[in-house]
Amino acid sequence: MAPPITARYDWILAITSMAFVFSAASNGANDVANAYATSVAARTLKMWHVGILAVITEFVGAVALGDRVTDTIKSGIITPDRFQAPGTNPGTFMLAMGCAEVGSAAWLTTATFLGWPVSTTQSIIGALVGVGFATGADITWEWTGGSVSQTAASWGVAPGIACGFSAIIFGILKYSVLERDDPFKWALRLIPWYIALTGGILSLFITIEAPTAPSLEEFGAGKATGIILGCFFGCLLIGYVFFMPYFHRRLAKKDARVRFYHIPLGPLLWMENPPLYWPREGEWHITNHYEDAFGIVNAGGNASGPQAGNGAAAGALPAPDEKNAKEADVERNPDSLTSSPDIQPLHRIVEPEERFLDPVRHFSWGNPKRWFAYIKYCLLQGVTRDVITHDSALLRDVHARARRYDDRVEHMWTYCQVVSAIMMSIAHGSNDVANAVGPWAGSYHTYNSGEVNTEAETPVWFLVIAGLLLGGGFWFYGYHIMRALGNKITQMSPTRGFATELGAATTVLLASRLGLPVSTTQCLTGAAVGVALMNYDLKAINWRQIAFIFSGWVLTLPCAGLISGLLCVMALNAPHF
Repeated sequence: MAPPITARYDWILAITSMAFVFSAASNGANDVANAYATSVAARTLKMWHVGILAVITEFVGAVALGDRVTDTIKSGIITPDRFQAPGTNPGTFMLAMGCAEVGSAAWLTTATFLGWPVSTTQSIIGALVGVGFATGADITWEWTGGSVSQTAASWGVAPGIACGFSAIIFGILKYSVLERDDPFKWALRLIPWYIALTGGILSLFITIEAPTAPSLEEFGAGKATGIILGCFFGCLLIGYVFFMPYFHRRLAKKDARVRFYHIPLGPLLWMENPPLYWPREGEWHITNHYEDAFGIVNAGGNASGPQAGNGAAAGALPAPDEKNAKEADVERNPDSLTSSPDIQPLHRIVEPEERFLDPVRHFSWGNPKRWFAYIKYCLLQGVTRDVITHDSALLRDVHARARRYDDRVEHMWTYCQVVSAIMMSIAHGSNDVANAVGPWAGSYHTYNSGEVNTEAETPVWFLVIAGLLLGGGFWFYGYHIMRALGNKITQMSPTRGFATELGAATTVLLASRLGLPVSTTQCLTGAAVGVALMNYDLKAINWRQIAFIFSGWVLTLPCAGLISGLLCVMALNAPHF
């Protein structure tokens, strides 16, 4: 049997495969932060926690929920007629998909290292537009599902809608709990209902957003309503049976022995002396969610006290000088302890180079300790970076304008925040894995079959590799985007992060029902602005960072398109024998 006509184009498949690795890894490095950035900024999770969670959640989303049929001509941006016409060489289609993969990977990797949170979906759309120009394929410009015009419109529509949803969610939380006379008492009363609300919205998010799920019309509104209500009341029951006793024991009774892994004890925690397994030793404390790695609180006054108008009046300390920055502990501003006087001091996060490389620089290259230190530096630097502390007068002033709330109340919302972050990460793995896999799968199947394949059956092993690369990309260089989407926009805390993530998820849900191609990056950025606006102070937002992020959105389409288009034009017109 003669080999297919595409056999001589194995070099195109090889280049496409290499580009796929960078595309999938940069996809994870750039977009995983959409789910976890607010959790790290609010001191709910540490970077190494997120590194482990991201590998698991992205893999589960990609493999268990990822689309088995990958549309290689993404969202109908360009028509396949140009590649399927009689007498057309299928190698042209392989080349076009390879150039699109390279263009998308090059832009995503560059944007990630520059700290630009961009849309991975819009990156591949821009790359396909460039390929469309290069090959003469028809490009869909008009206002139809997933068109270029809708993509451009989403730059303003998606953040605006997310801004409104998150502002409403945080406003309800602010006036129902945070700014009441006794916020801790009201938090204990209402936290089960907020847990239930989170579970209900996220169940709807997964039900509709999973690529393998049927449409709401096919699934049936009755079934969807049953699932949502079932999750809502199930989470409400869990909140009352397990979380209420845990919060009462740990936060009201201030039992230093209790940790999060005691939640399954449930009603037993109401006992005077509950049977605790692996009790914690030491004094009682909870995390101060408003201080940076130097133990300095830049947030404004407490909710029960006067609201400060600027950083100095709010008790914010100036940035530590270079000498103090080298100390392991920095004395904290006493005014920052008003709401939680029992919080223990934090230690400064030591950057990877100082932690791993400085102690071994005097060793020769033949010493195994030096090699082991460089291995740790390469493998762990991404999850040992300090993405919280920002030595900037502008950011200190921005953070000082955010109202500070009781850390015991903030602690209760960390659980809602982590669950919503995990669900958003799973949803990202299930949806955005196609952005990297699509062109690669199309090129692979065209190579094997010898004919153009625009809708490729995606083998499971494709999704396994992509899922691992999504989490691995964040592990190694995702910290750039964690900085950009964290406290660089506004002061974050668990309650603010909860409202931000839920507002972004709600916007994505609404956009899916309306058929609008929105980006989770844009939704999260708009949601963070909405939460910041509830401080009723426009200076509580870092507008320079917003402009920086917006410029990345605008540059995504033309930059990815130029790279892929120019590569494709040069390849198609290169001399050949």
